[in-house]
Amino acid sequence: MNKINRDYTIPAQATIGHVHLKVTNLERSLNFYCGLLGFELMTTYGDDAAFISAGGYHHHIGLNTWYSKDTGPPSMNSSGLYHIAILYPSRKDLAQIYNRLRIAQYPITGASDHGVSEAIYLSDPDANGIELYRDRPKDQWTYRQDGSLDMYTEPMDLKSLLKELE
Repeated sequence: MNKINRDYTIPAQATIGHVHLKVTNLERSLNFYCGLLGFELMTTYGDDAAFISAGGYHHHIGLNTWYSKDTGPPSMNSSGLYHIAILYPSRKDLAQIYNRLRIAQYPITGASDHGVSEAIYLSDPDANGIELYRDRPKDQWTYRQDGSLDMYTEPMDLKSLLKELE
């Protein structure tokens, strides 16, 4: 590969538009993403693919079984997607989905305060990593003496999170 010119910077308005996941059972994945997490089903492609969204966008997540129907999850020790991150608009919204997971007794794998954000971690039925998070307002972020962002991983106070629902 030729040397890459690092003078280019992606436009600040660029976003990650959607993610497309290989799943082993489409109906089970729709039960998780739509039934539990609350995404809306926008359309399907036969029995092999579905496109879901938040708020009526064409799709935020594509789910397909094109190469993965009835197979097992990928090895934890292989390259690939670590997790997808779903940004919630407020701390109260994050509390609502956490409470929904808790009531459904759906296992979470972690909950962290990263300084700039608070995050709940879990896996979907195909062992795809999921991060449900909310950003803190930018004026609450802290910076190191060298000007770099001070991000860290501390345990998240889930009791405090649930107080958002009171």
